[in-house]
Amino acid sequence: MARIIAIANQKGGVGKTTTSVNLAAALADTGKRVLLVDLDAQGNATMGSGIDKRDLHASTCDVLLEELLAEDALMETAEGFDLLPSNTDLTAAEVELMDVDGREQRLKRVLEPLLPRYDFILIDCPPSLSLLTLNALTVSDSVLVPMQCEYYALEGISSLLETIDALKARLNPTLEIEGVLRTMYDVRNNLTNAVSAELDQHFGDKMFRTVVPRNIRLAEAPSHGQSIIGYDRASRGAVAYLGLAGEILRRQREREQPAAPVLKAPVALVQEG
Repeated sequence: MARIIAIANQKGGVGKTTTSVNLAAALADTGKRVLLVDLDAQGNATMGSGIDKRDLHASTCDVLLEELLAEDALMETAEGFDLLPSNTDLTAAEVELMDVDGREQRLKRVLEPLLPRYDFILIDCPPSLSLLTLNALTVSDSVLVPMQCEYYALEGISSLLETIDALKARLNPTLEIEGVLRTMYDVRNNLTNAVSAELDQHFGDKMFRTVVPRNIRLAEAPSHGQSIIGYDRASRGAVAYLGLAGEILRRQREREQPAAPVLKAPVALVQEG
């Protein structure tokens, strides 16, 4: 059964789509069955996966409005993962869902038949705490939070954490933080290092050890419709996302391991005299 991970941060420009596409490619590279759901009307994850958003026969919009089954909208990418693509039509879907009962659970309902087909389902969320993001958080097992290490990013993550807590109380009690990923990291920047240290102190083992550096090849890859794995596997960006996939797989193995039995100390026998 698939583990569903929402890649979310309401602040734009922190590397959500870059992480979504490259993590999907990196997990697929390990042999895992992966679906990437583009839940952003900008369709950047669709374009970055090598699919032209202007020429779609079906999209996430059609699926959310239940005009089409999710399996009928899936597209295969050249890099081994499947894609549920998106374009600007998704904005219309969000408006239409506003007055629908159970609107926060529509994505959960339409993805449910796909769960046995995949090991991981990644959801690229829009840069806002919108109805679409709420749908993603409702269906997900966990949230991966990409963060650029700057002052305003710290402010933004507090709003996301408040939303996650509210959702756990009302719609998805098992939702957890998969991890916080430092992106566009520049080790020469003192502020970057200071914010990174503060994040480590606050999130502890929820911080991924992997750090995604600023990398020209990583920035170039989307313009070629490729992940960094396909575009330049030897680049620092590719090494980082392959490392991130390894961390996620290791955490998944730890979750699946049965808990060790608790051994009780032997009870001493008291002989009555």
